[in-house]
Amino acid sequence: MLAMISLSLLHAAGDTGDRVRYKGGTVAGVVAGTAARIVLFHDDALQLDARGHSVRIPWKDITTVEYGMRVSRRYVEAVLISPVFLAAKRRTHYLTIGYVDAEGRQQAMVLEVGKASIRTLLVSLEAKSGKRIEYQDDDARKAGKG
Repeated sequence: MLAMISLSLLHAAGDTGDRVRYKGGTVAGVVAGTAARIVLFHDDALQLDARGHSVRIPWKDITTVEYGMRVSRRYVEAVLISPVFLAAKRRTHYLTIGYVDAEGRQQAMVLEVGKASIRTLLVSLEAKSGKRIEYQDDDARKAGKG
């Protein structure tokens, strides 16, 4: 009950979705690297808003949801700031959403998602789309499920 009230309050407050970065895919008119927002509060569709372009994907048309990470060392920070940064790893979280467009063609988008948002997005996408999350590897599975 408390969760429903919280979601209602967020929706009523005009929550504009989670910040993501569109890294690539087949969304017409959206350039790779564009900052965007992904909105999951609609009952009928996922919405991606990116610099004047808005894409709505009905939940029933989503075919795949995949989560993966890229782990890299922090070489630039180590050179510029301190060698201690060599021990630190940078994890970049990626979400790939496959869907069928209105013309029946398979489409896809790859989004870079912030660390603070990834688990919430994964749970919401799985619940709304009815598709199980596919994990690229065991590290992604651990990170995605907490």
